[in-house]
Amino acid sequence: MNERSVDELRALHADFSAQYDALVARGLKLDLTRGKPSAEQLDLSGGLLSLPGEGQFRDQAGTDLRNYGGPLGLPELRSIFAGPLRVPVAQLLALGNSSLNLMHDVIVQALLHGVPDGVRPWSREDTVTFLAPVPGYDRHFSICERYGIRMIAVPMTEEGPDPEVVRSLLATDPTIKGMWCVPVYSNPSGVVYSERIVRELVSAPAAPDFRLFWDNAYAVHHLTDARPEPLDVLALAAEAGHPNRPLVFASTSKVTYPGSGVAFFGSSPANIDWIVRNMSVQTIGPDKINQLRHVQLLRDEAGVEAHMAHHRAILEPKFNAVDAIFRERLAPFGAGSWTAPAGGYFVSLDVADGCARRAVALAGQAGIAVTPAGATFPYGDDPRDRNIRIAPTFPALEELGTALGGFSTAVLLAETEALLAGR
Repeated sequence: MNERSVDELRALHADFSAQYDALVARGLKLDLTRGKPSAEQLDLSGGLLSLPGEGQFRDQAGTDLRNYGGPLGLPELRSIFAGPLRVPVAQLLALGNSSLNLMHDVIVQALLHGVPDGVRPWSREDTVTFLAPVPGYDRHFSICERYGIRMIAVPMTEEGPDPEVVRSLLATDPTIKGMWCVPVYSNPSGVVYSERIVRELVSAPAAPDFRLFWDNAYAVHHLTDARPEPLDVLALAAEAGHPNRPLVFASTSKVTYPGSGVAFFGSSPANIDWIVRNMSVQTIGPDKINQLRHVQLLRDEAGVEAHMAHHRAILEPKFNAVDAIFRERLAPFGAGSWTAPAGGYFVSLDVADGCARRAVALAGQAGIAVTPAGATFPYGDDPRDRNIRIAPTFPALEELGTALGGFSTAVLLAETEALLAGR
């Protein structure tokens, strides 16, 4: 669109303005803001509500799960997810309902008490810094902001965070204590970390207490048959001489019920001992009855795969719709570029520089809520004002098409406005 003449741009602007006025007149109320499962997806786990059956409250060892205890979580459930997460059962904990809660608590414990290999609590450092691959997950950034942890943005490549940037920063800045990582179907780009990148991350020279916050939220959330081979980050880190570096997080929040699922934590034996010791003053054990429900619903690793195949059947048409509508509406004008992820929950859209906030605002005024521009960057500051996270999972397919079509109009109007203003 940048190559069009002023007269052509004016004509397009008039056309897009008319489309936009018609869109506003429809009085829509649609939401593309968060990556929530749809009601149809939640129905897949309806069996949880009748589990466990009457009198079924013991695990395979005969332990009464109604009582206190079991701080490591149900062994049967840990066994089911050890394979997909590539964490040995003995080094995988099944805990509460939220991996975000776990990530938050681990950072707080590190601030208060330090971590294995560290010389002091992080709170006693003058500055604590985290590396933040961008575009990335806003809730990760919110934890850092809440506790005054400085963030440095690291650009993403098609294989993961730019390794040269990471290595350079770690070598020159000893305040860097952590790095956020979503290694499989990164939020929102859908990038899958390559083995080369993972080896770089676990081996790069860094502070002894540097930690990779390995948020493997989408390890089983595939949208195609071409599934990445899970990488054993713990084994790779041990091989590199840094066994305590990765902290693996995951949950069933988008497998079964958000808010009523199970969160997992995996790491080295030293880190496991550290978190169990710290958690012993917080809780006497997780909700093992809920964990038993999940064991009975999912049964084994094959059961997880079968369950997620049903999720894929619901989600794949929605992700295909995003690509098809953007190809139809945006591509003819050279407006925007977007990802076509093979899994996960999001599509990352880049519009023309300086146009993301305006496009999101126009969409909002037309009744189409989109994740705020800048949310995928630390402090909400996208320096190029171009990235927008699209969350297509929650709306029904017909509503999704309406929302994406209307949002495309907002993008086109925002870009023509910007081009005309610069002529």
